[in-house]
Amino acid sequence: MRQVSEAFTARLAADETSLCVCWRVTRSDGVVFGATDHDRVLMFDGVIYEPASGLKGTTFESSSGLAPGRAAADGALSAEFITEGDLGAGMWDGARVDVRRVDWQAPEHRVCIWSGRLSEVTRQGAAFAAELVSLKADLERPVGRVYARACDADVGDPRCSVDLDDATFRGEGTVVATSGAKLFEAGGLEGFDDGWFAGGVLIWETGANAGGRGRVVRRGGGGIELAAAPRFAIGIGDTFVVTAGCDKSFATCGAKFDNRDNFRGFPHMPGTDAVLAGPASDRPNDGGRRG
Repeated sequence: MRQVSEAFTARLAADETSLCVCWRVTRSDGVVFGATDHDRVLMFDGVIYEPASGLKGTTFESSSGLAPGRAAADGALSAEFITEGDLGAGMWDGARVDVRRVDWQAPEHRVCIWSGRLSEVTRQGAAFAAELVSLKADLERPVGRVYARACDADVGDPRCSVDLDDATFRGEGTVVATSGAKLFEAGGLEGFDDGWFAGGVLIWETGANAGGRGRVVRRGGGGIELAAAPRFAIGIGDTFVVTAGCDKSFATCGAKFDNRDNFRGFPHMPGTDAVLAGPASDRPNDGGRRG
């Protein structure tokens, strides 16, 4: 339930109002930006809200239950703090958004009308479109570990402990030919088996995409395919570092990484066959071992 002061309620009930919408956006790196559809700068709660004519709000949907509400925004990439470079680098993914209805004549009178996160940002030419979901969407995320056969750690993270800087799991390559937006031929990886880097991470060191990263879908015969095309076209001569991938199985953890002691799954959990199996028919059922 929104709390609206009596003074603000009286101003809202007046024949003439001076209302605007203010957007407070907190990026994943903690940097806070403010924008408003008003034609002058506003400031409250230590945040400066700059006029952003290129940023427009649409309808806000909410529900009385636990289902997450949705909203949307669109505008130009030059709209103040939203730049094409930051969008391409994923810096706005999951950013916190708080939208307030504010009396621009007296900013101390305001009410929050929406809180959520950016769920998807798409670009088309010189424009962007952003979809937002309310904070109730956080209730749909799994919390804690999952009891499953597969490992729930990421290869190389502290729970996994594999050192991806080891030359066994790290390769350096150079693009020698391109076959599409996300498919190219590479040199420098001849000492590694096909599939060694499947599922791994590729980080561009030089070229237009320097600093960017992508997920390797497959690698074989000198060719590498990425899960998604990088922001800029891949160029011949671009160099990169790629690390070994893991399919999160117990067999791969041991055979490829010799890391069974840190496996974060439950490879020996009983499966459906064990649950549904009935009494043995070829020997006495005396309560001993079934198999």
